Amino acid sequence: MAGRGFGKTRTGAQWAIETAMKRGRGGRIALVSRTPGDVRDIMIEGESGILEKSPPGFRPHYEPSKRRLTWPNGCIATTYSSFKPDQLRGAQQTDAWFDELAAWYYLQDAWDMAQFGTRLGDDPRICITTTPKPLKLLREIIGRHDTVLTTGSTYDNLHNLAPTFRDAILARYEGTSLGRQEIYAELLDEIEGALWKRAWIIKRDAPQNDNGDLALQRIVIAIDPATTSKATSDETGIVAVGVDFNEHGHVLADVSARYTPDGWARAALGLYNDFNADRIVAESNQGGEMVSHTIRTIDRNAAIKLVHASRSKQARAEPVAALYEQGRITHTDSFDALEGELVSWSPDMGDASPNRLDALVWGFTELFLLRGHVAQRKLTGV
Repeated sequence: MAGRGFGKTRTGAQWAIETAMKRGRGGRIALVSRTPGDVRDIMIEGESGILEKSPPGFRPHYEPSKRRLTWPNGCIATTYSSFKPDQLRGAQQTDAWFDELAAWYYLQDAWDMAQFGTRLGDDPRICITTTPKPLKLLREIIGRHDTVLTTGSTYDNLHNLAPTFRDAILARYEGTSLGRQEIYAELLDEIEGALWKRAWIIKRDAPQNDNGDLALQRIVIAIDPATTSKATSDETGIVAVGVDFNEHGHVLADVSARYTPDGWARAALGLYNDFNADRIVAESNQGGEMVSHTIRTIDRNAAIKLVHASRSKQARAEPVAALYEQGRITHTDSFDALEGELVSWSPDMGDASPNRLDALVWGFTELFLLRGHVAQRKLTGV
């Protein structure tokens, strides 16, 4: 677990090469990264990748169409990506190299499938190379009794990095919490300047009636749609939220992922029906009427409200973060990916807010803030 530019890829590639030497013909290595392109361009063909760093006489034969590397001694490596966790289902290997784990799509699913498959031989091993993010799964891996943790900072390899990188990146982020994460590879609980604090995220069951059904006055399914469904696209945020009769908010489910338009519409409608929700709230900035049209091609009777972002994401998110700080919103389960986004997005970073966070903000804006604004207008006679 090391900072940017430390040499994590070189470390992982060298480990894979040495593992192939040791395992021989019976060796089976899984190479897993964020996307198929990352596996190919960074882990295999990159300047610090396996092909470049293999010694003379021990360079593997690479067959991209078969997703396979074969070393001269018969050891085989197969490539996978977190974007398609089911590729790992049924596969089995003696070893695995997981690169940039903290940035994986479908993190828990891909991790589970890869672990199930690393089962051959007497001593299966997994090498993980990553820059950290405040994720529950990463903490669990580090806390395991059989995990050996090695850390390093960007400064350990500074002499091999471009002067412009040193000037532009290190000077800007040195002394900041983002720098502690990205340069020194500290596993932080939250990013300085993030609108949400980890301590504000509390797990609590939603109230139920005598029949075991949720006793909530309103439930909405909030969608923040992505414009494309490629491996490099943003996720579509899909979150179910509700408010009870004591004016307390509850996060009920998060099924955000990378979907086709038909896929996210069906996922949202699945939650809509499962929770018997009042309506679907969807951002219309990305696609406008396309959003409601996509949903209604599947269920023409679904109640849909399109919302348009006229204020900045920070301005929309701050009132919802304040509700968390006041203890007025809790989570009914551990939503690791969503919670990681909440505590790691800072408006000061200049990055676009992530889609799970955006969907959550739209949902609670509908449940609390818009209704509160209407009530205030009635009271003041405006």
